[in-house]
Amino acid sequence: MADVSTILILGASGDLTSRLLLPALGELLTIEDQRRVRLVGAGTDDRSDEEWQGAVRQAFQSVDASGPAVHELLESTSWVAADATTAEGLQAALDACDGTPAIYFAVPPAVTEKAVEALHGVTLPEGTVLALEKPFGVDARGARRLNALALRLVPEDQVHRIDHFLGRSTVQNLLGLRFANRILEPVWNAEHIERVDLVYDEQLSLEGRASYYDRAGALVDMIQSHLLQVLALFAMEPPSTTDAADLRDAKGLVLRATRVWGDDPGSASRRARYTAGSIADRDIPNYVDEHGVNPANDTETLAALTVQVDTWRWAGVPFTLRSGKALAARRREIVVTFKPAARVPAGLRGDPKPTVLRIFLAPDELSLELTMNGPGDPTVLDRVPLTAKFGAGRLPAYGEVLAGILDSDASLSVRGDTAEQCWRVVEPVLEAWRQNEVPLETYPAGSHGPADWPRP
Repeated sequence: MADVSTILILGASGDLTSRLLLPALGELLTIEDQRRVRLVGAGTDDRSDEEWQGAVRQAFQSVDASGPAVHELLESTSWVAADATTAEGLQAALDACDGTPAIYFAVPPAVTEKAVEALHGVTLPEGTVLALEKPFGVDARGARRLNALALRLVPEDQVHRIDHFLGRSTVQNLLGLRFANRILEPVWNAEHIERVDLVYDEQLSLEGRASYYDRAGALVDMIQSHLLQVLALFAMEPPSTTDAADLRDAKGLVLRATRVWGDDPGSASRRARYTAGSIADRDIPNYVDEHGVNPANDTETLAALTVQVDTWRWAGVPFTLRSGKALAARRREIVVTFKPAARVPAGLRGDPKPTVLRIFLAPDELSLELTMNGPGDPTVLDRVPLTAKFGAGRLPAYGEVLAGILDSDASLSVRGDTAEQCWRVVEPVLEAWRQNEVPLETYPAGSHGPADWPRP
């Protein structure tokens, strides 16, 4: 399959494009200055090529992008005023592309589905790639429908379902950490691991995202997509290679085996919403008073879900996925709690806490917390962390994602069946919440969440 020669961004005037896609593209072209790619922006607003070029240049300047590839893109990039939900608008946008295009859907989920449907009335160039931002559909049925629509246009290996978490260097480092160290893989199982917690807590509040977030909430925004994908990488069996086929097969096996702990969403999940408070020097209003929020939606801003992975390796190990907004501290980590020592010899004093491995997603670090003889009296046990830093990633997460699209490498994208599996896992929870089987708790902004929630 031919490599992509033009990136067509639908919804190019939006925040995703200016804040993430364009800076990442600039960094990619700076590092790989032999690349040559055209960029076409498309949106409903009527702007000139010069205005669009100015917006791209500004985004590139924010990351000091430079070099021949950057210069050529800036000289050739163009804008198309087009409605992405109509065949006419999409055809006009595609007509502005050269060679093999990648269509990047930087639009809300509802618009993405309409645009993919409208593409059936368009003549697609050979090798066209579809890059779909998460969430993939709004439920399992919607995900199946979106997959069916996309796969009637192009084959699966030309569909990149974007989850930028898979482009994070630390997430990719999981593969090296697990499979290149003989000391870890033998204990990476239910015989030695007590529990696993995947935590993604943010200090940021709603930050003007009500139009999307108030319909999604923490469970759909973070757990259904990002954290289940990270769980699959953490828990998968050793793949033969790091090629897309092997990685995605291994992740698919994990997700098919994953379900709500005890099949009881009422006891396996919790939800809460922030009230007024403060974080650092910022006053945060009550969530329901944020602009654009509909209090009737009962949107959660903090969610926790415990699942089980029904495989020989992980039988009986609880995996708890937690994510929330407007919390006291930013925590982005995988916490692996090992089972305690079978017996501590008599004569050693202190609390022999279990070994804990913390894999931090940002900053990119690792900490192994061991119980050892403390300083002074050698019979007293103490806690000692061994820390290490991962090397900085070559590119930001979206830079890695864009490189995969341009090189027709789907290893960092989500396969269609696994996108559907992620929805299958959380749908019983969403239904229990709709039926008010799980209370919507509250917590002050700037706190660690409701007081009785555990903090691994």
